[in-house]
Amino acid sequence: MINIDLFSDPICPWCFIGKRRLEKALRVREDVEVEINWHAFQLNPTMPPEGMEREAYLAAKFGSTDNAQRLYDNIRAVGEAAGIPFAFENIMRTPNTMQAHRLIRFAGERNCQDELVERLFNAYFLDGDDIGDCENLVGLGAEAGLDGTETKRYLESEENEDAVRAEDMQARQLGIQGVPFFILERQYAVSGAQEPEAFEPLFDMLLAKDAKIEEPV
Repeated sequence: MINIDLFSDPICPWCFIGKRRLEKALRVREDVEVEINWHAFQLNPTMPPEGMEREAYLAAKFGSTDNAQRLYDNIRAVGEAAGIPFAFENIMRTPNTMQAHRLIRFAGERNCQDELVERLFNAYFLDGDDIGDCENLVGLGAEAGLDGTETKRYLESEENEDAVRAEDMQARQLGIQGVPFFILERQYAVSGAQEPEAFEPLFDMLLAKDAKIEEPV
């Protein structure tokens, strides 16, 4: 089993692409088993808790919606190649992702983290849902296997807020400046949404190391 620590933000399109490319790498390597642990990295840590209207966010971040359009047209094309039909036009609001990260952490404690992350990506990038909204998050959590009542109570508390902030700070202290960022077995890093082939030599190296450890003395 190969452990992968994956730093990401659910409003990062490259993180969605990176997830799909890792999945493709794993499909062609049936000899590789992984355990993925998702970790928090906020692209917009100073975002107001209520988020921002999408057009205002794009103008502030990229200077104009036209500049943003050119960037997202490129991402849309890359996404199509990865099997993701990005629908950026459906996004009306850019959320603060603290609540989403808290829920990802909560799902990790209940063994349905990857299911939740998949639903967050789809909800935001395909349906345009506000994934900073508590009711939306409760619904997505239920789809991933979480108890709705328990999830609502958790999101209305402040539990794990400090842990999420600490995790984000840890990423920056490690030198992570963008996501996705993959760390395999706490030793080998893959930065960005690399093509599936980028994982091949690391898989081979880690499998060979495991085989050597298991050899009888």
